[in-house]
Amino acid sequence: MKRYFSGIFELRQEERRATLTPDDFRRWRKSLGLKQKDAARVLGLKKRIIQYYEKGKRDGKQITIPLTVALACYAIANGIYEYDASELSDQSDASPPDESHSAEAC
Repeated sequence: MKRYFSGIFELRQEERRATLTPDDFRRWRKSLGLKQKDAARVLGLKKRIIQYYEKGKRDGKQITIPLTVALACYAIANGIYEYDASELSDQSDASPPDESHSAEAC
């Protein structure tokens, strides 16, 4: 399953972010045996939002599945349901990564 999910996240060079298509989102949910209400629960969303994501539209306008949701889907597909940030070191001088480091280098 891990190989499949790494393949459905496509990197858009101009946006430098992973995107998840409505068909891929539905495939993710069904591959885990989740109903829409169950997917909403594990993602912390309302069932109606799941329906919008699977349709790809809301009120006739196209919508994009947010990066945070795509990453959460990837984590859940890989068995990660919780995250404990207490393991991170508390470096006050740490700064966010600059734009020169692309996801391609990872």
